[in-house]
Amino acid sequence: MKSLKQIIREEYQKILQEQNQSGLIKTLKIRRVHGGVHCQHSNITSLKGAPSSVDGNFYCYNNNLTSLEGAPSSVGGHLDCSDNNLTSLEGAPSSVGGGFYCYNNNLTSLEGAPSSVGRNFSCKLQKSGVKFTEEDVRKVSDVEGSIITT
Repeated sequence: MKSLKQIIREEYQKILQEQNQSGLIKTLKIRRVHGGVHCQHSNITSLKGAPSSVDGNFYCYNNNLTSLEGAPSSVGGHLDCSDNNLTSLEGAPSSVGGGFYCYNNNLTSLEGAPSSVGRNFSCKLQKSGVKFTEEDVRKVSDVEGSIITT
């Protein structure tokens, strides 16, 4: 099982090889990505090593995450963390410019959710059996699009 940091390091090494450059990456901390980050279906268990800011989409769905600790502090596009084992949204970005999708997790609370979501917010179908309402979402987040709870 690879960590997000390992995946990013491997991708960066591929880029270096393609450009006929050599070098060993000892420490890699990407602060900002001008585009998207796609680490879905990667069996990752942690977001440690993720960029601090992502201008595009951040897709980390369908992994083995139990926490959003280490997630970017801001995402300009969509953030999809659905189909994991999240028990909390603590560590989520404060702002998501697109949609925020956290359905099919083990959430019992929406505390820690982004305070601002530019598009839709979906928290339906929790494995925990909890059914959130539109009122629950509006207590924690200013959502500009639709709120999907069923």
